[in-house]
Amino acid sequence: MRSPAQFKEEVEGRLKQYLLRDQSGIRREMLKIFVRVRSFTVRDIYENLRTRFRTTYHSVASMIGIIASRIGILHVRRSGEGSNTIYELKTQYVGVVVKNLGQV
Repeated sequence: MRSPAQFKEEVEGRLKQYLLRDQSGIRREMLKIFVRVRSFTVRDIYENLRTRFRTTYHSVASMIGIIASRIGILHVRRSGEGSNTIYELKTQYVGVVVKNLGQV
């Protein structure tokens, strides 16, 4: 079984690989938004990013899904009425994200 430090190291490696493939800067910008605000719906992130990047709602949803499932740094919860999914940056990974983004 992995220790918490080993697990955090593995997550950081996945995050680095994810950011290496960021050609347009949209992935970095999305993570910066999560660091600043901590929780969003896909719609909120899409509205924020579409003014600066050519993107679609579905591509933003896909990026958030990858960050949540493969990298594992987002907590997923349903809103009170159950109609929206809210994604939150896990507090234990804020430092890892900030470190890999440089200045936020």
